[in-house]
Amino acid sequence: MKAIVCQEFAPLDQLKLSDLDTPEPGKGEVLIKVEAAGVNYPDGLLVQGLYQLKPETPFTPGMEVAGTVAALGDGVEGFEIGDRVVGRGALGGYAEYAVQPARFVFKMPDGMSGADGCALMVAYGTSHHALKQRAALKAGETLVVYGAAGATGIAAVQIGKIMGATVIGVASSEEKRKLAKDAGADEVIGYDDLKADIKRLTGGKGADVVYDVVGGEAFDAASRFMARNGRLLVIGFAGGDIPKFPVNLALVKEYAVVGVFWGNFTMYEPQVYTDNMKELFDWYSQGLVKPLIEGEYPLEDAAKVLERVLGRGAVGKIVLKP
Repeated sequence: MKAIVCQEFAPLDQLKLSDLDTPEPGKGEVLIKVEAAGVNYPDGLLVQGLYQLKPETPFTPGMEVAGTVAALGDGVEGFEIGDRVVGRGALGGYAEYAVQPARFVFKMPDGMSGADGCALMVAYGTSHHALKQRAALKAGETLVVYGAAGATGIAAVQIGKIMGATVIGVASSEEKRKLAKDAGADEVIGYDDLKADIKRLTGGKGADVVYDVVGGEAFDAASRFMARNGRLLVIGFAGGDIPKFPVNLALVKEYAVVGVFWGNFTMYEPQVYTDNMKELFDWYSQGLVKPLIEGEYPLEDAAKVLERVLGRGAVGKIVLKP
C-alpha cells in the first residue's frame, strides 16, 4: 500500500510517500480501507518531534480516518466487512489502509461523507469535550472562540450555539471572520484590541468561557477580560508562544484556567467519549453541525498541507485522499 512515512523527526518536507506492507489488525483492532484521512495541527508537530508524544521512527502520521471495514481482529464485535466507519488512533492514518482500535471506531450515519466523518472525530470531538465537560458551558453565557475559522474553531462556534451561548468569534482576517459568522457566531472581531472589544460586546462583564487554541498575546488578553466565575480553556498554542500566566489574576478576578487534552479524555473516560460521539453524530444527522471542508488533497501533498495548517493559513477541515 501507499503511505506517508516519517523516517526521523525532521522538517515537514522530509515526509515521503512510500510503499509499505498492508497492516493486519490485531486483537481488538479494525483494518480500514481509507477513504479520507484527516489532517490535524498535532500531526505537523508530531513529525518534527515537537509534540507531547514521540513515537519510534519510522512511522506513518495521521490520527483519524474514514472508510470501509476491510478486516476485523480477534474479539471485535459489532462491525462487518464493508461497514462505512470513522476511527481514530495515535498514528497510521496517512495511508491506503489503517489499523484502528475497535473501541475508537464508529459507524458513520447515512449520508455522512468521509471528510465530514474525519472532522467530527478530532476537531468536533475536542470542541465538544472542551465546552461540555471542561467548561460546563451554560445557556445564556458568553463564549469567546479564538481561531474561529479553523476546524476546531468552527466546531466550537456551532456547538456553543447548540448549547445556548452567545458566541463571539475571533479570527485574523475579514475572510476568516466571515466564515466564523457564517458558522453561527453572533459577533466576530479581530485580535487587535481584544480586551476592549470583549468588554464592549459584553457590557463590561467579560467572557464566561474562552476557547483558546492560540496562546501567546491572545491568552494574555483573555486573562484580563474574563468574567467572574469564568473558565479560560487552554487547548493549544497555534500562535507559537506558550504564555506565562500571572496567577494573581485568577485570584482577584475569580476565574479558572482549565486544561483540555482530548486524547487523555478518550483514554481515561471511554464511555463518556462514546456518548459524546453519539451526540455529535445525532447533531450531524439533524443538520445542527456541519463541518467546513476546505479541501481534499492526494496523499503525496501531505507535507504542503501540513505547512499550511501549522502556518495558520488553513480554514475549516482538510483531508488527504489515498
